[in-house]
Amino acid sequence: MSSAVEKFLRYVSYDTQSKDEQDHLPSTEKQFVLANVLAEELKAMGASDVKVDSQCYVTASIPANTRRNVPVLGFIAHMDTAPAFSGCGVKPQIIKNYDGSPVPLQGVPGLFLDPAEFPDMLDYVGKDLITTDGTTLLGADDKAGVAEIMAMAQFFLEHPEIPHGQIKIGFTPDEEVGCGADGFDVAGFGADVAYTVDGGALGELEYENFNAAGAKVRIHGSSIHPGSAKGKMKNALLIGMEFQNMLPVFENPMYTEGYEGFYHLDMMRGSVEEALMDYIIRDHDREKFEQKKKQFLLTADFLNQKYGPGTVEAEIKDSYYNMKEKIEPHMYLIDLAKEAMEELSIQPKICPIRGGTDGARLSYMGLPCPNLCTGGHNFHGKYEYICIQSMEKVTELLILLVQKFEQLLQKEENNG
Repeated sequence: MSSAVEKFLRYVSYDTQSKDEQDHLPSTEKQFVLANVLAEELKAMGASDVKVDSQCYVTASIPANTRRNVPVLGFIAHMDTAPAFSGCGVKPQIIKNYDGSPVPLQGVPGLFLDPAEFPDMLDYVGKDLITTDGTTLLGADDKAGVAEIMAMAQFFLEHPEIPHGQIKIGFTPDEEVGCGADGFDVAGFGADVAYTVDGGALGELEYENFNAAGAKVRIHGSSIHPGSAKGKMKNALLIGMEFQNMLPVFENPMYTEGYEGFYHLDMMRGSVEEALMDYIIRDHDREKFEQKKKQFLLTADFLNQKYGPGTVEAEIKDSYYNMKEKIEPHMYLIDLAKEAMEELSIQPKICPIRGGTDGARLSYMGLPCPNLCTGGHNFHGKYEYICIQSMEKVTELLILLVQKFEQLLQKEENNG
C-alpha cells in the first residue's frame, strides 16, 4: 500500500466536520485532533518550523537544498469535511481490481454505488477504489489532498539528494463553511506561489472559480386564525415560495453546468408568522454575478411593495471571487502543472471550478494559488469514492512539480 493511501485511510478515521454559522475559528474543536496528528507526523519526518496555531492552521517547511534562488512553493489542503453529511465513524471499503459492476455499500443494505448512475466509475475498471460503506461520506475532500501532500513531504525528507527549493506546507480548517482562509497568515506562510490540492478527478487543473455570495431572506408574516384570515393573514411561507418562484427558473444548480451561474435555495424553514431562507449565489462572470445580486434584492423590494414595507428582509455577503485575474499574471503555474501531468501520462483537464477553494481567497490575499486534482469523486455524500492509483499519481505529480520549479530556474539561467 502506498504512503498516500495508508495516510489517507488513517486520516479519514478522524471526524473533522466543520459547522456553519459559527463566530469562532475553527468552527469545531475536533478539527484540532487531526491538526495535532499531522503536526506530530511532520516533526517525525524531519520537517522544520512545524506548528499548529490557535485557529487550527497547520504549517511546516521543508528547507531548500539547492543554491539556486528557487521561488518558495507552497502546497495547501483543508482538513475539515462538509457539514452536509456525517464524517463520524468512516468505514472505508477497498475494492480491488474493480470489474465495472455496482458496488454494494455494506453499511446500508440494498445501497449500491452504481456505474449506471455514476458512469465515471467505468474509467477505473481494473483499478482499485476506496468507497464509503454508505453511512458516512468518505472525506477525500480533502483528506486525500492532505495525504498526498504529506506523502510528497515524506519523499523529499527521505531523499535529500534530490535538489529542490524551499517547500511550504499548509493545512486549513473550515474550508467547507467558507472560512478556510479567514485566519491564514499569508506573509507568515512565506510562499511566493502555491497550489491547493483540493480538486476532483485525476487531471483536473483549475484556475477559474465562481464568484460567490451567501444570501439570507427573512420574511415577516402575520398569523391569523384561518377561519377569519381573509384580508388579514400574510403567510410568510407562501411569500417565501413566491420569492423563489420570481428568480429565473433555469438559473438553478440542477439545470446549469460549465460557466453557467445559479441561485441555490439551500435551506427554508419557518411558519406562517416568519420564514427564513438561505441562498448561495454563484457566477464565473463578475458582471453577471453583480446582476444576480441586484436581481435578488429587487425581488425583495417588489414583494415589499406588494405586501408592505419590512415584509421581506434580504441581505447578501460576498464569500470569494474568481481567482482567474490573479492567476493570469502567473500562468507558468498552469504551464508547469500541464507539463508535469503530461510527463506522467495524466491527461490535463483545465476546467472551471463550480465552487471555490481556499486558493480563490488566498489568491486575492496575495498568494497566487491554482487548484490541483486529488483523484476523488462525488464529494460530500455517501457515494463518494477515490481511485487508489489516482492518489498515487497525484503524489507523483506534486513531487515532479517541486522538481520542475528547480529545473525552471536552471533553464532560465542557461538561457540567460
